[in-house]
Amino acid sequence: MISIIIPTYNRCAYLFRAIESVLSQTYQDFELLIIDDGSTDDTEKHVRDLIKENKKIKYIKTPNRGVSAARNLGLSIATGELISFLDSDDEWLPDKLKVQVDFLQNNQDLSLVHGDEIWIRKGKRVNQKKIHKKSGGNIFSQCLDLCAISPSTVLIRKELFQEVGHFREDFPVCEDYDLWLRITSRYQVGFIPSPLILKYGGHDGQLSNKYIGMDYWRIKAMSSLLNSSSLNSTYKELLQEKLNYKTKILKAGALKHRNADLLSKLEKLC
Repeated sequence: MISIIIPTYNRCAYLFRAIESVLSQTYQDFELLIIDDGSTDDTEKHVRDLIKENKKIKYIKTPNRGVSAARNLGLSIATGELISFLDSDDEWLPDKLKVQVDFLQNNQDLSLVHGDEIWIRKGKRVNQKKIHKKSGGNIFSQCLDLCAISPSTVLIRKELFQEVGHFREDFPVCEDYDLWLRITSRYQVGFIPSPLILKYGGHDGQLSNKYIGMDYWRIKAMSSLLNSSSLNSTYKELLQEKLNYKTKILKAGALKHRNADLLSKLEKLC
């Protein structure tokens, strides 16, 4: 069985599109865990009405602690041997789960499979840039620049989290970047080269729109991994090179804009 985790915070306007895309899957052996991270809109009322009609859905409301805490809570109560995440503003295509379940059944040596996505910005489809092209195999080097795996596209064997850990709750953004680094530094990943989701962007609720200087959090993730005993010498060299480069660029920007707070944080990290 698959445990599907949807973290949400004040996204009632988008959430039910995401839920419907789960309920419409051609693969139906799942439980749907909606983790409400302290919403103050009508999310609770509408989800509780929906639960009356579908026993696959479980709704848990918590104080607002951030997306990582919400996902980790979902992981702690998940009963499936496979885990899938869906951001509450994204939408799955109907065969998403079936294609990935079949893939993992045919590739028992892999613990994670992700896939391609269709980007929608302000209601219109847009083409991804070359830097955002997804792939499988040994993708650690691709994961250093930016988040090379979209959380809404993954299917993961639950046992993998016992080895690499969960999402870092001290990261307000780039928590997925940090997790993918930990996973890809140890293992190959599978990839479905066809779109599995519709990924929506350009709206006010996105965390990427809220936080400036996201490379600081990427630098923090790399700094933590650099001290990991699981990192081989080749990956450590690649990581150190990218860490030095990103730190240099971010420091230059902080100096230019006289951002003393960011400079202080970088000094502590490096």
